[in-house]
Amino acid sequence: VQLAESGGGTVQPGGSLRLSCVASGSGFSINSASWYRQAPGRQRESVASISRFTEITYADSVKGRFTISRDNAFKTIYLQMNNLEPEDTAVYLCSANIATMTRRQDYWGQGTQVTVSS
Repeated sequence: VQLAESGGGTVQPGGSLRLSCVASGSGFSINSASWYRQAPGRQRESVASISRFTEITYADSVKGRFTISRDNAFKTIYLQMNNLEPEDTAVYLCSANIATMTRRQDYWGQGTQVTVSS
């Protein structure tokens, strides 16, 4: 199983981006999934999480601006980011707990850069 993020880029403050995280492979399902971000010189932080039953949590810093969702049929996790601020600049990484017939395991993507700058 591999995770691949896309959708990052450079936007002005107040702009929007939609990140996607696609899980590829066969014979698996996604349990929970999360978006994290890591800015230079800062610790990695959890941005948003969604459970198998679509229970959702957000970091306080993004509540009301970011929306996490999932499409089980396409094995994709999304992060809609609105009203972006310079403080949102970071590498955004997707993580998912993947279940196969024999085990559950956490996987990480490589990340996608988001830059918010005027």
